[in-house]
Amino acid sequence: MKSIKFRCVLALIFVIAFAVSAFGGAQDFTLVNNTGRDIYVINISPTKTNDWEEDILGSDILENGDSVTVHFGLGETRYWDIQAIFKDETSISWYNIDLLETYKVTLNSDATATIE
Repeated sequence: MKSIKFRCVLALIFVIAFAVSAFGGAQDFTLVNNTGRDIYVINISPTKTNDWEEDILGSDILENGDSVTVHFGLGETRYWDIQAIFKDETSISWYNIDLLETYKVTLNSDATATIE
């Protein structure tokens, strides 16, 4: 009897986990820092806006070579801009990234981005 209850609970956990991931934003992606410097602020905003959204790192730092998964709520905005700000307050921006067709963005030291 315990085995059947355990399997039912386990199955329910998998169903809930799948449902939660299925409702994530279609724009979710992994952001990789290959800039050669640590990033202190990352702003991501829809291309059609003129202002940067709030820093997705908060008090964290995205060290060179590290990555972070960026999660969105539900929505269908296709094109996004990304801005990285470094310790010396210089920044690099990348524009018009199609996050509906992207699962990984690598920010490179030559100010380009590799999109996968």
